[in-house]
Amino acid sequence: MTGTGPSTELDPVILPAIPPVHVLSGHFPALQVTDRLHRGSQIVGRFETSGLVGFKVSAQGRPLRVQMSLSMDERSASGWHNGNTGPDLALPRFIQIRSQGRLRQCVLLRGRNPHARVAFDLTPDEIPDDGLICVEALDVMEGDGVCDEVRAVLAGRVQADGVAGLRLDKIVFEEPPEVDYDPDTLDGSRCELSSLISGGGLANLNRQGVRVLRSGMFVVNPVLRDTFGSSGRITLRLGTKAEAASMIPATWRRVNSELRWLRHATRKLLGTAAPKVERVYSLRDGEAGPFGQTVHGNVTELVLPSPTASPFLVVIEPCPGVLPTLEFGISD
Repeated sequence: MTGTGPSTELDPVILPAIPPVHVLSGHFPALQVTDRLHRGSQIVGRFETSGLVGFKVSAQGRPLRVQMSLSMDERSASGWHNGNTGPDLALPRFIQIRSQGRLRQCVLLRGRNPHARVAFDLTPDEIPDDGLICVEALDVMEGDGVCDEVRAVLAGRVQADGVAGLRLDKIVFEEPPEVDYDPDTLDGSRCELSSLISGGGLANLNRQGVRVLRSGMFVVNPVLRDTFGSSGRITLRLGTKAEAASMIPATWRRVNSELRWLRHATRKLLGTAAPKVERVYSLRDGEAGPFGQTVHGNVTELVLPSPTASPFLVVIEPCPGVLPTLEFGISD
């Protein structure tokens, strides 16, 4: 015996990974802890339900940036590991990403094959001497750190057991760059790809332009130091588009699809098609109080302080037959 417990001289010695580390498989040696994650060969793994992964990383007293790629597919359903592969696409999934016991960012996923990005920094004092970095994916209704007021708002609007079948495609550990260059303006899709906002996930990671917010809400995540949105204030420009005929129940489709489109076109012509933000919540503290909302014709400019300690949930007032959109964001 070479130590206490069941270890022997034949046990392999697992050395901590040295950054930069790109983990693409569940059989990566530094992946030391899994809880309710089924390891994969082409992906890191798939969560059975809310769970955790732990990696041994040699930070050597330096901060680390953690970047994750998440996605859903046809197997992303409760009970998928028992043969139930029928996805539930009716409601979006709202997922907390936590690390070292703290809420870092939130992900909203909806539709077929959506992808999402998560990024956060760990300070040296958050990384223990043994280098074990734990990352959790939790349903928004579980754990602590999310206030009861936000959970009451989300009740019935998001899918239960939202982590079920979630894919962890990739995770990267690296030192934060000394200087990050980012533009002052990002279109709606780039805002989501950068992890600043999460509005349902992107089916095409190369997509650019306006981001349709089909869930009527979106998350604004804490931003990384020296990146887009970290200057202290963010302005998000919101618009609307007519709901596609395929999203309208069949019994009404023939009669109302064209009427809905014409009604929205008329509102745009009159300059009255701007969406209205109903509420802004801090996931940790509840309603965020007064926020800047200015209407210019058919667009609404929402001004928020850059979130630092907690994600914001932005709820948009529903309008039948109309979908809100995120046109672009400005880092002031």
